[in-house]
Amino acid sequence: MELTDLPNIGPKLADNLRRVGVSSAEQLRELGTREAFLRIRAQVDPAACFHQLTALAGAEAGVPKKALSQEEKRALRTFFDSL
Repeated sequence: MELTDLPNIGPKLADNLRRVGVSSAEQLRELGTREAFLRIRAQVDPAACFHQLTALAGAEAGVPKKALSQEEKRALRTFFDSL
């Protein structure tokens, strides 16, 4: 499965993922949302936003980011705000 086959992953986010060594859906799932986001922030886009984080979380879960639970969104916001 290609990265862009995942929900929420467009060409720009797929490119960011490839640039940090993630080239497949399986690699994203193994690495995890938070680590993938941290790598993007450190290596590619220091201004990566909360929307990228939620997009990655949705992609990892296989759902559109709007389908993430409120609890998951709160946890992601806490993580994002701690950076």
